[in-house]
Amino acid sequence: MLVVFRKFALTNAALKVLSAALIFLLSILLLAGQGKSAKVTPVEESMGGRESAVTVEIASLETEGLSEPEEFTQPRMLLFSSYTVQQGDVTGEIAKKFGLSASTVISVNNIKNTRALQIGKVLRVPNQDGVFYTVKRGDTLSSIAAKYKSDSGKIQVANELFSDKINPNTSLFVPGAIIPWEDEQPQQLQPRIAGDLLTWPIRGRLTSYYGYRRSPFTGGRSFHDGLDIAAPTGTPIKAALAGRVQSVGYDNVYGNFVIISHASGYRTLYGHMDSYDTRPGASVTADTVIGYVGNTGQSTGAHLHFTVYKNGSSVNPRSLLR
Repeated sequence: MLVVFRKFALTNAALKVLSAALIFLLSILLLAGQGKSAKVTPVEESMGGRESAVTVEIASLETEGLSEPEEFTQPRMLLFSSYTVQQGDVTGEIAKKFGLSASTVISVNNIKNTRALQIGKVLRVPNQDGVFYTVKRGDTLSSIAAKYKSDSGKIQVANELFSDKINPNTSLFVPGAIIPWEDEQPQQLQPRIAGDLLTWPIRGRLTSYYGYRRSPFTGGRSFHDGLDIAAPTGTPIKAALAGRVQSVGYDNVYGNFVIISHASGYRTLYGHMDSYDTRPGASVTADTVIGYVGNTGQSTGAHLHFTVYKNGSSVNPRSLLR
């Protein structure tokens, strides 16, 4: 009887030890699984004294890249507005008003003599740069795109083509293309951005420059593709140069933003706005208010993030601002 009781006692103790070991192992596995899926969300104190949650795992457009955000350069359907020629107008200045190259206005309106525009003539003004091309036998979208250094997908979207099949003698708009002889007559045809043409969009204190810096979000070395200009919330923001508004909206990094297209392949981006006061397709001058300073998106306080792009890549705005 004693022997049986001792065997039972030993067996029961072994079971207890085994159960405890299993529970401990399951706890470790559960904690490990939670650790893999957990997101760390530290709190950053803003310049205004408020606190906002900032997720660590951010693919920052502002601090990690030189190229223009892809969503700002998506293919667009071709749309037109109109402009009536006034006394003293020249082709290059008209193009500049709408943020287009001179060759775009010339091609779209089939202008033969750029120095003899008829007052009162109504011009078609497209919503993007490009030229018209008459399809020849044997042409394909790919060959046309290669000829003009464009993109076949953009040609298809701009012209609302449902397939890549094109017929001879069809007139196609080729986005981004220029008239081949445009560069031979730059003074007559092509308005260019000079160092004294860009104006400051706001007056304020520079808090971050163009180039490499220590990221305020990750602490690591990263590239800042514009200027940060601190100013009170609600400060009016003006376009830095005449052009046409390409897009407005909200981005997780830039917050409320405005993108403006200018002549010669330039674009300007205005980020972290409290609100914007313009719409896509609107023509602006350097005196046009397009929005107001804010603290939206990935921001550490009220300021304007200002980027200048040339042919899709950022450049130092200080080299272009007067």
